[in-house]
Amino acid sequence: MAPRPFWKGYLKLTLVTCPVAMMPALTDEEKVRFTTVNRKTGNRVMSRYVDAVTGKVVEDDDQIRGYEHAEGKYVMLEEDEIDAVALDSTRTIDIDLFIGADEIPALFLDRPHYLFPDDEVGEEAFAVIRAAMEETGTVGIARLVLYRRERAVMIEPRGRGMVVWTLRYGDEVRPPEEYFGELEKEKAGTKARTAVVRLLSQEKQGWEPGEIDDPVNERLREIIAEHKKARKKTASKKSAPRRAEPEKGNVVNIMDALRQSLDKDRKAGRK
Repeated sequence: MAPRPFWKGYLKLTLVTCPVAMMPALTDEEKVRFTTVNRKTGNRVMSRYVDAVTGKVVEDDDQIRGYEHAEGKYVMLEEDEIDAVALDSTRTIDIDLFIGADEIPALFLDRPHYLFPDDEVGEEAFAVIRAAMEETGTVGIARLVLYRRERAVMIEPRGRGMVVWTLRYGDEVRPPEEYFGELEKEKAGTKARTAVVRLLSQEKQGWEPGEIDDPVNERLREIIAEHKKARKKTASKKSAPRRAEPEKGNVVNIMDALRQSLDKDRKAGRK
């Protein structure tokens, strides 16, 4: 069963509107997650906010957002003040700008989300918009409230659906000139470059997502499985009842009884 979409709304292009749904394209469900536990009791450890100076626990009602404007000095804002700044959560992706598909640098792409029609009635309109963008080699730019923030998003056709990328703001991406500006334009020798180009051409292969795995995550799963197996063995040894001293003349060996029972079944099968 497909997971429930985390966002539903409308995709709009001038007079064309269709209902759509969206799901994050990324998942971390397969990642190994840890919880801090008490080594002595094996119980989960709960975290609590404490005052950095007094060390006393701060109750929920006394916790407030603060902006540090100087060292150790904070401007405190109430939740309603912060909420008032947020824009209304629109449920319409209104595409008002189209640009070339290769014009946005990859560094500005943030989170990908799958966009797909939400009902059969809107499938045709969705397909028309997707096909037109694919044919013209363009992507759409819109603004949308996601994750409690208004974000610029890029909509691109992908297969039979679309992908909505949240975009990073300009002040979130460092200019590459700060790091690459002093490098010489041409320093690679022609012969060396030709040899490397030939090598890369020979090594070039098609993209296979399965080739990119997380060996650390896999090893952690193996270690966890080994620990669980060891715990089961220890638990079975501890839970095994102590064998009572049998009465003389009335000794019953369960394994012998099982073997005798199996032998009888085999003989019956032969007959």
